[in-house]
Amino acid sequence: MTEPLHVFKERIVAATASATPLQIRGGGTKDWYGQELRGEVLDTRPYSGIVDYEPTELVITARCGTPLSEIDAALAANNQVLAFEPPRFGGTSTVGGMVAAGLSGPGRQFSGSVRDFVLGADLMDAQGQMLHFGGQVMKNVAGYDVSRLLTGSLGTLGLILQVSLKVLPQPFASSTRVFEVDEANAIRLLNEWGGQPLPVSASAWVNGVLTIRLSGAQAAVDAAQNKLGGTELTNGDDFWRDLREQSHSFFADTVAPLWRLSLPSVAQPLPLAGTQFIEWGGAQRWYRGDASAESIRAAAVAAGGHASLYRGGDKSVGVFHPLAPAVAKIHRNLKASFDPSGIFNPGRMYSEF
Repeated sequence: MTEPLHVFKERIVAATASATPLQIRGGGTKDWYGQELRGEVLDTRPYSGIVDYEPTELVITARCGTPLSEIDAALAANNQVLAFEPPRFGGTSTVGGMVAAGLSGPGRQFSGSVRDFVLGADLMDAQGQMLHFGGQVMKNVAGYDVSRLLTGSLGTLGLILQVSLKVLPQPFASSTRVFEVDEANAIRLLNEWGGQPLPVSASAWVNGVLTIRLSGAQAAVDAAQNKLGGTELTNGDDFWRDLREQSHSFFADTVAPLWRLSLPSVAQPLPLAGTQFIEWGGAQRWYRGDASAESIRAAAVAAGGHASLYRGGDKSVGVFHPLAPAVAKIHRNLKASFDPSGIFNPGRMYSEF
C-alpha cells in the first residue's frame, strides 16, 4: 500500500509550494469539532489496514484511514478493547481521526485518555517527509513525546500516517448501578469512591440520577455492589454506548451551544443557570444554557479548569479556551516547526495558527 503515500506526498509538496491549505479528513464524523474547516480535502481513507497486531503484547498498529469498526472487530476476536472508549459517531470513523481529535469516552475515568494509549506514530510533514516517533512499547522519553503530542492536535501539525496503540483485555464482569442523588452529593460520592479500591470504570450524573459502572473480576464487582448498594440498571451496556456515542438525550440538540468543561474532580457545582451533565468522576462537566462564553469560561477558571465550545453555537467566541501567552508561544513554535507554510488544517484549533 505505497501508492497512497506517493499521492499524499505529491499533494502536500504542491500545497506547500503554492501555500494552499489542506483539510486532512478521514470519515468526516467530527467535521463539526473545532473551528471552521478550511482548505482542499486530503482524504486519508485510501491508506487503510491493520499493519500489525500481537494480542499477547497488547499492541495494535494501523494506518490512518483504517475504520475503527475494523479495529473493534480484530480486538473483539481476542477479547480485547480500546479501553478509553473513543466515540465512533457512525461507522466511518477512522484511526487517524480518532487520534487527531483526541476524544475519549466513559472509560477515560478509569483507564486514561487516547493520549495515554498512543505508543508511536508516523507523520508526513509539510515537506512530504515521513517522520517516525515512539514505537510499540511504553517508555519514557526526553523532551516532547511527539507521538502523543499529535493526539488532539486536529491535524494541524501534519498528516498522521500510522499509529501504534496499547489495548487492554475486556473486563470479565460489569455491572451498572444507579442512585438518586443531587449534584453536590454526586460529586462528593464520586470523589469518596475514587479514593477507595473500587472498580468504578465510568460514571455519569444528570437530572438527579448518578450512574456508575463497575468493571473487573467478578468477585471485585460483586463486593463493590454489596458495599455501594444502588439499583441495577439492566440495560447498562446500552446506557454507556449511548453516552460514548453522545446519543443520550442530553446531547440530542446539535445546534444549541454545548460546552465541555475540564475541572478538578472535587470542583463544586458551577453557578451557571442551565442543564449540566457530569462525567469522569466529576472531572468533565457538560453545560447547556444561556450563559455567555465569558461567564462560562470565568466560572471554569475560578474552579481551576477550562471550557471549550464543543458543539453548536457561535464559534467566533473561540472553540477552545484562550491560551496563556507562554503556552500560545509554544503552540506557535510547534506549528512553525512542523508546518512552516501553515497548510495543515489552518485555524482548526486557534485562528492564529
